[in-house]
Amino acid sequence: MAEQKKYTGGCHCGKVRFEATTDLSSVIECNCSICTKRGLLLSFVPSEQFAFVAGNEAALKDYQFNKKVVHHLFCPDCGIESFGTGQTPDGRKMYAVNVRCLDGVDLASLKRTPVDGRSR
Repeated sequence: MAEQKKYTGGCHCGKVRFEATTDLSSVIECNCSICTKRGLLLSFVPSEQFAFVAGNEAALKDYQFNKKVVHHLFCPDCGIESFGTGQTPDGRKMYAVNVRCLDGVDLASLKRTPVDGRSR
């Protein structure tokens, strides 16, 4: 059974802080080039379950590659990608939260679900 919980998180320098309500019973470990190089562990969150506490998307740098469907958003000061944005198949905005940027999460206890993003 999925357990939704509210987490706080943000970039390294604190310029961007957010709250996200999500289920961390399983997180995505994608093997695409950027996720591999950045070490991202992801949890996908609908926009209504994500809120800024400090900063906003306009304060971040946007990087896109390949099919340009995901906006990889980086803090211009510390360089951390604490989340990215994109759309669900039905066109709704979603956030791909970097679980490594959430406060107080025991990363070793997480079940990782591999996703073959490299082949997409």
